Amino acid sequence: MAEIARQLTGALEGLLGLPLPLRVQAWDGSMAGPAGAPALVLRNRRAVRRLIWQPGELGLARAYVSGDLEIAPDSDLYEVLDAVAQVAEDPRIRQLRLGPRDVLGERGRALLATALRLGTLGPQPAPPAEEVRRRRGRLHSRLRDRAAISHHYDVGNDFYGLVLGSSMVYSCAYWTPAAKSLEDAQEAKLDLICRKLGLRPGMRLLDVGCGWGSLVLHAARHYGVQAVGVSISEEQVALARQRVADAGLGDRVEIRLQDYREIPDGPFDAVSSVGMAEHVGSAEYLTYARGLYGLLAPGGRLLNHQIARRPELPGEPYRPSPFIDRYVFPDGELSPIGTTVTRLEEAGFEVRDVESLREHYALTLRDWVANLEAHWPQAVSLVGRGRARVWRLYMAASALAFEQNRIGINQVLAVRPGPDGASGLPATREQWLSGAAELGRSADRADTDLGDRPSVR
Repeated sequence: MAEIARQLTGALEGLLGLPLPLRVQAWDGSMAGPAGAPALVLRNRRAVRRLIWQPGELGLARAYVSGDLEIAPDSDLYEVLDAVAQVAEDPRIRQLRLGPRDVLGERGRALLATALRLGTLGPQPAPPAEEVRRRRGRLHSRLRDRAAISHHYDVGNDFYGLVLGSSMVYSCAYWTPAAKSLEDAQEAKLDLICRKLGLRPGMRLLDVGCGWGSLVLHAARHYGVQAVGVSISEEQVALARQRVADAGLGDRVEIRLQDYREIPDGPFDAVSSVGMAEHVGSAEYLTYARGLYGLLAPGGRLLNHQIARRPELPGEPYRPSPFIDRYVFPDGELSPIGTTVTRLEEAGFEVRDVESLREHYALTLRDWVANLEAHWPQAVSLVGRGRARVWRLYMAASALAFEQNRIGINQVLAVRPGPDGASGLPATREQWLSGAAELGRSADRADTDLGDRPSVR
């Protein structure tokens, strides 16, 4: 019998109509594929069965998360994922729609015959335990959103501490020339948001989806604001409250277990939403934008920090990543930046500034992957091997997607105009960034000039 790896790759290449840019090592130790290419290891027949039942991204993810498929020890994770993406993004593959004629035709019969000969045909294997299977309630109802958020964020604060580092910031960092570490870059990002919002002592800040409280802590400590952070993750809220108490800022910062649709006590001078809008859903986005608009005082600013997808081709429907949807962000949806800006404007906002941080997020994700790999045994002990594999796969694949411009991320600064239409912003971007920075540095001085944006209180 010919080597298993050679049989499998030959049959698969015949079906797809293009050579694989990967080496494949089968469970018998055989290897096939171009010399020097990164390699995948099929540890057993079940790995092939998963791919037969779910060809493409979902089958590969299930095989990797379950441990049926491995990255070869001598291969780089990013090179493997890049090679897989090359196949997935190839126009010939994107246009390929396998029907009965393909599967039962000459090419398909060759693959099925190979699978039968190797004993890889059989019932569909059960998905790994980490996969979301049952979803209850209407899409983006409060109950279903809370379950989706819990799936992603309530996996243990200690695990997130290993991945994110001491900053506990789970969003794109800002890699200024002065940033020498992930912590420096996250500090720079928090400060950038505060400056864009024009924070001043005594103002009220609302942080929607506040995570573990890093932004509200930074804003209260360095800009003297009264801050409210809301999240629907119980574990995030618990740690954020502890961090506020440890910092001695309980008189300035309040952390709530609260949905963004339940906030009763506007107006606020400024609202930040960092890495939260991806969970809102396209059907609910205008409700989200109108809700934040209503929570702002006239002249108040919104900083919306959000991942964006590329627009689909005309007539092509949006299909979320099945791996991301089932393992990482259930019910999450990405929108093109143009759609986000349009919805904010429809809600009444004036969009004043859009800044892309795409390359910054790629660097951030590579640091998170490095943190996870450096603490791998501890991470596995905290959340299990399967969930640790989910996070490694999703963060590494996302880093490549940002690097290759398949997805982006943007900070959108918008204002609720005053009754006369005034924005309250200085004439130039440089002025409103540098002016807020100076006020932040002087926040603890009693004689700080509050300028032309007094607090609503």
